[in-house]
Amino acid sequence: MAENAMVVMGRVVAPYGVFGWLKIVPDTEAFDGLFDYDTWWLGKDDTWREMVVETAKVHNDVILVKLEGINDRDAAFACKGKQIAVPRAQLPEPEENEYYWSDLIGVRVKNLQGVDFGTITDVFETGANDVIEVRSDELVQDADKPNAKPKPLERLLPFIATVVLEVDLIAKTMLVDWDPDF
Repeated sequence: MAENAMVVMGRVVAPYGVFGWLKIVPDTEAFDGLFDYDTWWLGKDDTWREMVVETAKVHNDVILVKLEGINDRDAAFACKGKQIAVPRAQLPEPEENEYYWSDLIGVRVKNLQGVDFGTITDVFETGANDVIEVRSDELVQDADKPNAKPKPLERLLPFIATVVLEVDLIAKTMLVDWDPDF
């Protein structure tokens, strides 16, 4: 199935126990939103495998899930770092000014002054509001580690209406009101 036909809804962070259970960190509005689907797709990039959910439950700050065919710790460990997705066709259309986080990954961000901040590499929740992580093409030297290799400049911006002014998913662009020195 094509990558753009899938919407990432979470990721596998670790195996759980010895019988093939997985720890999932969901990227859904409702923590248990994945429970609405009997099958999940496991994979990354454009390599997806449909998996039947045998059992799933909330456990502290993760979801524990037993997927059909993953029956031991080794098989579960092989899933670490993979994503959980659902076909876009099964999801409701987002409301105006609402977005699936996975659709924001790769969007180019510029501010009102035309400064190119780079592309969105992650979206996460902080409790107060969602945050977008933007990675620049520009390399910067860490002042505390002058002998270290320069790294891409990364910025964290709040995903709130006063900062995010315009999102164009077709053009893969976002306009923000944010100071580049902040």
